[in-house]
Amino acid sequence: MALRRGFKSEAERIARGVRENLGISGTQSVTPEMLADLLGVEVRAGDELIPRKRFTELERVQPGAFSACTFRPSADRVVVVYNPLAAKSRQRSDMAHELAHTLLMHELSRVEKLGDVTFLSCDPTQEEEAAWLSGCLLLPRSLLLAEIRRGSGAGDIAKKYGVSERMAQYRLDVTGVVRQNQAAMKKRGARP
Repeated sequence: MALRRGFKSEAERIARGVRENLGISGTQSVTPEMLADLLGVEVRAGDELIPRKRFTELERVQPGAFSACTFRPSADRVVVVYNPLAAKSRQRSDMAHELAHTLLMHELSRVEKLGDVTFLSCDPTQEEEAAWLSGCLLLPRSLLLAEIRRGSGAGDIAKKYGVSERMAQYRLDVTGVVRQNQAAMKKRGARP
């Protein structure tokens, strides 16, 4: 599924606006905690709500079945719940993804069931939009370009910003910052 025309640029603008609202520079990452505070969203580990053994059993039966979800228990309350068993980098990514849904004002419209727990989720297009925006928030293009210019690779970036190396590499690839930096270096090298 392809994102609608112009959404990628719009997501970068949204992420830039969030950083401005938080008073942080374009070369800083927005953490899920910062975004949750800005949006007034509660973020909870799943084992704060149900016994941890239920997550362990679900993971045994269906690995990767649950990452995070958003609940709206009332009109003025939004709660993001993440999988307490996931790696910290995955938790950050999952929280950012769910918070991106809130930032994009996506409607929770599909009923999902996880064991005996029922919750609402978004349609596939909205899932893709949230995935893209969460990447822009956690690893904005300007941050990636600055890191590449410092000589950082995907592993360095992942470690520094608490994301997976796979996510860091993906963002490096889709933003084109490596090619941009190589072209700039070549151009500077061609000058006398």
